[in-house]
Amino acid sequence: MAIACGIAVANIYYNQPMLGVLGRDFGGSATIGLVPTATQLGYALGLFMLVPLGDIMDRRRLIVAQFILLAAALIVAASAPTAGILVAASLLVGAGATVAQHIVPLVASLAAPEQRGGKIGIVMGGLLCGILLSRTLAGFVATHLGWREMFWIGVPMALGTAAWMAVILPSDRIHAGSGIRYGSTLFSLAHLWREEPLLRGATLMQAAIFASFSTFWTILALHLEDPAFGLGADAAGLFGVIGAVGVFAAPIAGRLADRRGPHLVAALGAVLALASWGLFGLWDSLAGLIVGVILLDFGVQSAMVSNQHLIYALRPEARSRMNTLFMTGMFIGGTLGSAGAMLAWRFGNWRLVCAYGIGLSAIAVVLKVIGIRRSKNAANPPGGSGRLNK
Repeated sequence: MAIACGIAVANIYYNQPMLGVLGRDFGGSATIGLVPTATQLGYALGLFMLVPLGDIMDRRRLIVAQFILLAAALIVAASAPTAGILVAASLLVGAGATVAQHIVPLVASLAAPEQRGGKIGIVMGGLLCGILLSRTLAGFVATHLGWREMFWIGVPMALGTAAWMAVILPSDRIHAGSGIRYGSTLFSLAHLWREEPLLRGATLMQAAIFASFSTFWTILALHLEDPAFGLGADAAGLFGVIGAVGVFAAPIAGRLADRRGPHLVAALGAVLALASWGLFGLWDSLAGLIVGVILLDFGVQSAMVSNQHLIYALRPEARSRMNTLFMTGMFIGGTLGSAGAMLAWRFGNWRLVCAYGIGLSAIAVVLKVIGIRRSKNAANPPGGSGRLNK
């Protein structure tokens, strides 16, 4: 299941190390700059429109069907004759890649409560590998074969995973036939958002930290093409291998959240992300980028696993909808991070990008501190004898 998550989510990030190649192939069209934004926006839309189906339908069938739809979207992207069509196809690819977010709630449902953090951490580790190694693969393929070939390679990967999931996944009919309609399921999202302050806090904090993550990876290929580095898309892709060491943070963070509580681990993740951007700004060299990306990926992954640990404990019957709200907010943050990063790069190059990343990470730290204080106040009201829920 971890591998399937990685294969699915990788499709969102193939375009990032290929931006320079895409720009040259389409004659320097400014529209190409919208490709990563469109992909992440499509992911956010897919989270909102497709992932809630997991609370009312068999998740195994949903996972298989959506991998097939993802393959169809990749065919459109690989065949795109214009930059505009590629942007539209990227929106569809992003929506199809949300199949990973049917898998994560299924893991949470299958895991014992005392092991949930660790199990989620394993699957999210696979997802992080997909995010990071996708850049390595795409950078290499784009440099040596071409960007279209990268999307064509994704087609059999998606179809093969669909067949694999059909064979190995257990049936998940717990919500099938429950009588809940799709429209009612979507409408209930607003109620869940209003009624669960922990969900709101975790979502906003993760949106800010993921925006800083998207900022770095959106601009990395362009920064490495500067004369000071003189490197291409394949070098940008290799940073995915370096960042993939963060995959080890996911299970560790999950187990630590099981033992010490998810609030502490999420706060540590935000601080690591902030430290990474300070390093990027002060140490603008290959060595600085390498150390910084390891810190950034450790921080983002630790925060994500911990925040998911928090929200999945709230309402077991609504885990897919909880995941919808959490991941939609997170990827809206990623979309804003990518869009803002392109603007910062255009008007101030790497220094302004670093300032933008520092600001986003600082917001995540502040939001987590506020969330911890509110949790303490709720657990220990004035004159009461409550205890803090870890």
